[in-house]
Amino acid sequence: MASLDSFKSRKTLNVGGKQYVYYSLKDAEANGLSGISKLPFSLKVLIENLLRFEDGRTVTADMIRSSLNWLQTRTSDLEIAFRPARVLMQDFTGVPAIVDLAAMRDAMVHFGGDPKKINPLIPIDLVIDHSVIIKYFGNNAAFNMNVEEEYKQNQERYRFLKWAQGSFDNFRVVPPGTGICHQVNLEYLSQTVFTSEEGGETVAYPDTLVGTDSHTTMVNGLAVLGWGVGGIEAEAAMLGQPVSMLLPEVIGFKLSGKLREGVTATDLVLRVTEMLRKKGVVGKFVEFYGSGLSALPLEDRATIGNMAPEYGATCGFFPVDTDTLRYLTQTGREEDRVALVEAYCKAQGMLRTDDLEDPVFTDTLSLDLADVVPAVAGPKRPQDRVELASAKQGFLKAIETEFKKGADAAAARFPVAGKDYDIGHGDVVIAAITSCTNTSNPSVMIAAGLLARNAAAKGLKSKPYVKTSLAPGSQVVGEYLSRSGLQTDLDKLGFNLVGIGCTTCIGNSGPLPEEVSEAVNQNDLIVTAVLSGNRNFEGRVNPDVKANYLASPPLVVAYAIAGSLQVDLATEPLGTGSDGQPVYLKDIWPSSQEIADFIRENVTRQIFQERYADVFTGDEHWQKIQVEGGMTYAWDDRSTYVQNPPYFEGMEREPAPVEDIDKARILGLFLDSITTDHISPAGSIKEASPAGAYLRDHQVRPQDFNQYGTRRGNHQVMMRGTFANIRIKNQMLQGIEGGLTKHWPDGEQMPIYDAAMKYRAEGTPLVIFANREYGTGSSRDWAAKGTFLLGVRAVVAQSFERIHRSNLVGMGVVPLVFEEGTSWQTLGIQGDETVTIKGLSEGLKPRQTLNLEITFADGSVKNVPVICRIDTLDELDYYKNGGILQYVLRGLAA
Repeated sequence: MASLDSFKSRKTLNVGGKQYVYYSLKDAEANGLSGISKLPFSLKVLIENLLRFEDGRTVTADMIRSSLNWLQTRTSDLEIAFRPARVLMQDFTGVPAIVDLAAMRDAMVHFGGDPKKINPLIPIDLVIDHSVIIKYFGNNAAFNMNVEEEYKQNQERYRFLKWAQGSFDNFRVVPPGTGICHQVNLEYLSQTVFTSEEGGETVAYPDTLVGTDSHTTMVNGLAVLGWGVGGIEAEAAMLGQPVSMLLPEVIGFKLSGKLREGVTATDLVLRVTEMLRKKGVVGKFVEFYGSGLSALPLEDRATIGNMAPEYGATCGFFPVDTDTLRYLTQTGREEDRVALVEAYCKAQGMLRTDDLEDPVFTDTLSLDLADVVPAVAGPKRPQDRVELASAKQGFLKAIETEFKKGADAAAARFPVAGKDYDIGHGDVVIAAITSCTNTSNPSVMIAAGLLARNAAAKGLKSKPYVKTSLAPGSQVVGEYLSRSGLQTDLDKLGFNLVGIGCTTCIGNSGPLPEEVSEAVNQNDLIVTAVLSGNRNFEGRVNPDVKANYLASPPLVVAYAIAGSLQVDLATEPLGTGSDGQPVYLKDIWPSSQEIADFIRENVTRQIFQERYADVFTGDEHWQKIQVEGGMTYAWDDRSTYVQNPPYFEGMEREPAPVEDIDKARILGLFLDSITTDHISPAGSIKEASPAGAYLRDHQVRPQDFNQYGTRRGNHQVMMRGTFANIRIKNQMLQGIEGGLTKHWPDGEQMPIYDAAMKYRAEGTPLVIFANREYGTGSSRDWAAKGTFLLGVRAVVAQSFERIHRSNLVGMGVVPLVFEEGTSWQTLGIQGDETVTIKGLSEGLKPRQTLNLEITFADGSVKNVPVICRIDTLDELDYYKNGGILQYVLRGLAA
């Protein structure tokens, strides 16, 4: 679609003898957009997007002109339409999105339309990376055994994805065992400057994307603007709908100096996360600038970009500079693409140099890299940074305050049945080098290997109760660890390759050895996991482990040797060497120069080219999967993995009028920081849970339950799993953990799913109440889909995390926010009240104030103002249609 080009910005660029059409920011500035050269780089990407897609309807010249008001106010209530170049998915979130597309094809046939209309209009890449579970570990057979188990458990899902690959246009699947989607995106898929053929011309523009995983932001380190969205938003983007958003505030984060000896990129990102969480950047862009970037290689930038969801920002953006070009070259990108990136960014004023004038930001903060010290984060949240020297004391304090154990409990030890060792509070039972955050970064992976080499040379070993694992984020990492000989050293400490994909960080740690699990549970031990991941929320890593710490890969190895958070790695020995002498962390920590030499010698362009040469082919397991073709999917009613979802049942061509919510009951009362893991867990399915009962009724053995993440293509499992996290605390039931509630007016205690179905049979709508940061964590669309399918019509909270708020609207659930100073506690809500919400049915506007009428059990009534967080006119259209999918389907059917 050609732009109206009101600002005469359409130009041509000659690079290496080839002509590219592009939309020049410099020309637009000369033709009416004065000052855009002062904008942050991330906003320049958005402005270019508006210039290129100016159509007089979704993007107008006035909208583009109004965007410049940002320079005066440094904030904006301007709603813009952003069209990403592509969409990235992983299989946990991707399967339900493609299931929805398949269901939309069925619905299109029902409406008498052409199912081919339901087809991605922009490129989609789905990377199967979240399904491998660490069932086997600690030996060289573990990798192949875990792969066999993965294919055995996931045949139905993989058959469906292979059908989709053949049936949908613009849709590619990266098979299992290739890498984590974000690392594959960073190392191969991303181009920094994208091109497409339009009307016989090649158009060049910034590479942008949305992804169905919150850590899509990792690629911000490569100057690719993108962020995580729910699957429902991603589906709309695939089908040609712009991403509706407010022009964001941009917080500038100035970096200076350089990291000191012995400090890792992980230490840096934990410090950045702590600082930005404290600053408060939810819903904002963060952009990094300053001379410190020149001392920060792209791999470290990607580590920081990855954790944008943990510090709460929409993105953590780094502009293009010479190190970006270095990385593109090293990772095997074509030479003409690297030349285009350099020429394009120079032409657009988007190439960062140290002498460049600082952009204009909404607000700023700064950090001298030399001030960063080694650290971990835990025991429950990524932003809870603890300096390594204080980690022992931090855990001992958490034992008393977080986990309510007496001060003397820390010293207790208990025997492990059939073993010659005992176990106690703080012992590390999982040590996992895992997750996209760190395994993309050779400096910390090489450091882990060298530390293992030095430890093994001194005769140190991992403690026998530690489940050790290494799951790199791409085949490239496995290759350079193998070629350098460091994998052999890691093997000696039990860090054998267990899989290539997202494992422990997503909850795929697999079970602990039975005897260790029994000792933990029989003695109610607060044992720990140490992982090089980005998430350590309650109940996520492993059901037996209550305290979880994020750490750099070399520290993961060190904690496996020390065996406990009660060992102070800064001052106490990790263990005793073969010579009988104590060995300290400083004795085996590799130098920065040694790490750099190893990287230069072993991490080569050739490895990247070889490993990505055949990225979509897959191994022999993938190639053997047989599928039947067809424009619509042949649903199997017997499948417990993939089912046709009910979103379009009874749907009419025109939406019914919106109604107020009358006399709703309360399904749950929650406190701060309820995560999407709490709402829709990704981990193991308990046999006694409603989801477990469903699977047993369908003749699935408990050992084959797999986990919630793999069953997201089946709404029957997922709605039963909604609010079923083993650590969630519904405040209607004081002191009780797990997915339970009370049904009113009888007050009977039961699982949340059972209560919701009972309310549905009674025709009673439902609401949820929560406090601050409701829906933090993963961009998990099932946290909204499950909420909707349980019959929840509204969620009332003090604040929402960005993606979850958007997902709720996309499913037709109203997010409402209390005015400052008000909460369900200040109102005296107990859970037995009824709630009426007025103002939805007539003249609803974005961010309108509505009235909450709360009727208490004694008959008294309180009227409370709340702000409706349907933020944009597009979102209002989605809500009026019952959800974004229904809105898109009606538009295509018409």
